[in-house]
Amino acid sequence: MSGIDHVVLNFDAGNLRVLNIILAVVMFSIALDLRLDDFRRVARGPKPLIVGLVSQFLVLPTLTFLMILALQPMPSVAMGLILVAACPGGNISNFMTHRAQGNVALSVSMTAFATVGAILITPANIAFWGNLYGPTREILQRTEIDPVAVAITVGFMLVLPLILGMLVNARLTVVADRIRRPMQWLSMGIFLAFIVLALAANWGNFLQVAGAIIGLVVFHNALAFLGGFTTATLAGLSERDRRSVTIETGIQNSGLGLILIFAFFGGLGGMAVAAALWGIWHAISGLALASFFARREGPA
Repeated sequence: MSGIDHVVLNFDAGNLRVLNIILAVVMFSIALDLRLDDFRRVARGPKPLIVGLVSQFLVLPTLTFLMILALQPMPSVAMGLILVAACPGGNISNFMTHRAQGNVALSVSMTAFATVGAILITPANIAFWGNLYGPTREILQRTEIDPVAVAITVGFMLVLPLILGMLVNARLTVVADRIRRPMQWLSMGIFLAFIVLALAANWGNFLQVAGAIIGLVVFHNALAFLGGFTTATLAGLSERDRRSVTIETGIQNSGLGLILIFAFFGGLGGMAVAAALWGIWHAISGLALASFFARREGPA
């Protein structure tokens, strides 16, 4: 595994721009489900949202750090897992929450609040947890990552499409209803296809490191789901809310993670492959977990 930290995946400026556009389209499609009433509903009963955000931005990074201390993966892989854990919830969490018979309104609200909060919290978590572990601290020092630049990237890629999608949903309701589902399926398909094509262009390097990383990604993802479920259970949330928080915590925005890796870390192999594998695996594990929840007795 020692060579992982020296592998770099080639990803030119054109590819990065395409990935930026795809992620913006994905966020726009999610925002077509958002209404101001969702936020008002949360304001009337904010506990589940607060629990979910704590699970997303505090519990998951903490569990990630403890996992890294226990398993001590190579520095670039560790940095990749820290970065993924610092990202907001992923773009398919709302769909999976619906399949799991969870609280979709809570899921949508968590996505919105986490996306906006990520402007500040994501770079802060990357800097804090990355600097807390010696080997990843060296990576951060070499890259001299600028938290302000990360915040600007997150803002343009996530928040602006979110606002635009909400405006379309509010002002052009008929259009939003017509394009909502096709846009969500299309954006997810394009996103997954792009990850596969990007890895195909770096197939030799990908194969060199993927085998050593996939087990860590699977374990990390399981830890995320478990952390979300445990946090929601200890907080006394209802079954529907527990399902939402569990899925939101275990579905991460790995697309944003890839953008940050290629924009600020030069496509460092261990980081990029960890984020890419997350993007593929969490879709599989999330659908499996949603199906498991759906087969259980209806939530209270």
